[in-house]
Amino acid sequence: MQNRSSFRRRHLAAVTAVLAITAGTALAAGPAALAAAPAGVTAPAGLTAAAGPTAAADVTVPFPADGKIDGAGATGFLSRSGETGQELRWTRYEDGVSAAVASPVGGGVDGTGTDILVVGDSAAPHLMRTVTLLDMSAPVADRPAVVVSFDLGSLGATYVRAVGPDTVLAKRIGANGSEKLLLVTSENDVAHEREVTGLPADARHFSAGASAVDGEILVGYETGSDLITGGRAVIDLATGAVVKTYGASDSGYLQSQMSLSASHVAWSHFTEDDGIVVHTVDRSTGTTKRRVLGFVDEHLTGLVGNWLVFGVPSKLTEHGTFPNTRVRAVDLTAGATAEPVELTAYANSMEPAADGSLLIRGGTLEQGEGLYEVSSPGGGQLAVEKVATTGQPTALTYLGSQVPAVVDFDRDRETELKWRLSRLNADVHLKLTHKKTGQSYSRLLELRRTYPSRHTFDDITFGITWQGVLADLSANGKSAFNGDYTWEFRAVPQNGIGAEVKQSGTFKVVRSAKPHDYSDNGSPDLFARDRDGALWRVDSTYDSYTRKLAPTYQRAAVGSGWNTYDRIESVGNVAGTNVADVIARDRTGALWLYQGTGSETKPLGARTKIGSGWGVYNQLAGGSDLTGDGRADLVATDKAGDLYLYKGTGSATAPFGARKKLGGGWGGYNQLTTVGNLAGGPAGDLLARDTAGILWLHLGRGDGTFASRVKVGSGWGGYTELIGFGDANKDGRTDLYAWGGPSRPSYVYAGTGNWSAPFAARASAELLMYAGAAYQHAL
Repeated sequence: MQNRSSFRRRHLAAVTAVLAITAGTALAAGPAALAAAPAGVTAPAGLTAAAGPTAAADVTVPFPADGKIDGAGATGFLSRSGETGQELRWTRYEDGVSAAVASPVGGGVDGTGTDILVVGDSAAPHLMRTVTLLDMSAPVADRPAVVVSFDLGSLGATYVRAVGPDTVLAKRIGANGSEKLLLVTSENDVAHEREVTGLPADARHFSAGASAVDGEILVGYETGSDLITGGRAVIDLATGAVVKTYGASDSGYLQSQMSLSASHVAWSHFTEDDGIVVHTVDRSTGTTKRRVLGFVDEHLTGLVGNWLVFGVPSKLTEHGTFPNTRVRAVDLTAGATAEPVELTAYANSMEPAADGSLLIRGGTLEQGEGLYEVSSPGGGQLAVEKVATTGQPTALTYLGSQVPAVVDFDRDRETELKWRLSRLNADVHLKLTHKKTGQSYSRLLELRRTYPSRHTFDDITFGITWQGVLADLSANGKSAFNGDYTWEFRAVPQNGIGAEVKQSGTFKVVRSAKPHDYSDNGSPDLFARDRDGALWRVDSTYDSYTRKLAPTYQRAAVGSGWNTYDRIESVGNVAGTNVADVIARDRTGALWLYQGTGSETKPLGARTKIGSGWGVYNQLAGGSDLTGDGRADLVATDKAGDLYLYKGTGSATAPFGARKKLGGGWGGYNQLTTVGNLAGGPAGDLLARDTAGILWLHLGRGDGTFASRVKVGSGWGGYTELIGFGDANKDGRTDLYAWGGPSRPSYVYAGTGNWSAPFAARASAELLMYAGAAYQHAL
């Protein structure tokens, strides 16, 4: 039984022996009027089948998933469940049908180890003064039979324990504080009391932590005045006399668990050195033994024949690892080196049955959750049998995944990846791996369901809200690549119950092609050329929680020799692939195409010459679809200030069509930037900065021409490069990156979609933080 620091005595006492219910047990005189059934005591309503999960294997009797065992009998058992633990139900073994067991307001129910239940006028059994005994095995018109009621208050007594179908053990406190232990029985509806003999004259604080077995019961008491000690006494119920006493350090009143079997007695108490210690005595030889349980808040102990059953109560869903929560049994007749055997992986409660067995509400890895009977069938052996089920596993069990087959990061800025386990007290080592590159995202999820956790969704579902990132050494990681992924996890039970669980699966990440994405991960990349002519790629990542754009941990070298070019531009996808491309003009005026590959380690392919004579232009800008055909186009201004359009063809060998003059007067601008569809119009747009530092927006009409310019703002002359960066913050709008130049601050301007105010306030974004002082050009 389970020990608790409360007035619920039946949760404090270890009840392990058979309660002998003998009809007509004779107890002598001292008649008193029998009480009628106490007001408010009602028998259960009509028996109805209790709702419950599908039974496991050959066990069909249901047990509440959140319940504890609260009483045992030959034909059924009493369970306690519900949020407040106040829902009592009696369930029959024969058919699994259960019924609620009611008690009066302020009253309670006490089990007896048989089919008899005691209903009294107090929630604490040791304070009951009026009790009614119900026989749950003999329902009359679907109601249990009322065997007898006692008004113990009229005797000046309170309830201790029921010891038969018509007999209770009670105690009476005298005017001087002395106590008498009484046997009160019903004969022909008349209560007779008899004082138990053989106890010390000053014995007090009586408690019975074990049911009667073979006509005997074990009680605890306290004695002495100056030097207070405790004791245990075995009482013969037929004679009402003590047949054996045992010394103890305390009375055990409302604290100690006491157990009785035909061969042994046992009780527990607290010591300063060892915590909870269980003492056992062989009734025939007097041999004593100690079993140390340690410093625990609660404990379970009981006797099954010559076996001591013990453990520490716990819940299957608890988070800590407590080795002594296993319920074990040790043979008290074996030698001192005898090792305990495990009965269940854990238990939350334990009760005796009428035949000397124990009922344990717990679980085993093989048979799962439910009610287990521990008995001694003969020869000093133990047997464990599952007699009722919750339909749930005890071992940590995988129940399935809720991972989408395809994750579309164009549609969703983040996605929930979820999995289900039978319980969530586990440490989950989760890993997402991109198949092509082998790069991964790993997290340790220390699941907790007892308080809010961002990794749990309900009582059986855990997961992550994935923003589409992979791990690197930067604070935020980097954007996840498009393509095929595997997910895998290893879940380790935190309470040590059951083996770890391993599972794996697959999914795919997709996005549409992005204008400034060279590594196929949806996030914009920057290229930067240093003073030695080396070209570097820097990836960016956006944290939607902090709303900050940051570089990934390490820049990637693209190649050397790029100082042969006087103009390098990112121009979007002009060669017909799904990756943005780069053009570079050498000092002879030849124009070269570097096709994007989508590879993180080699983002650009071999160069292809696509024309000559391009030295006449002082500005080149590409990346916007200005003509509405879905392809990126190129604009260029010559030294005369004329603006030309080169329409994209999608051909890798001839990516641009013949030029078309759009107009003159563009010589006043010192930078052109194509930014895609910035303002929500029919086509891509163009930004132009004049020599006074004023930035102008030219809205594309979709035919290669532009509407009248709109002033964006002044003060833009301090930036070395203005770069149409694509959608950096993943809000579906194109953004602008303003590079301040070597050793100067840089910013990102998030697009708003509003042509009259196309950018939000700038935010610091130092993407070129590695060797920044050495960079001369960014694109």
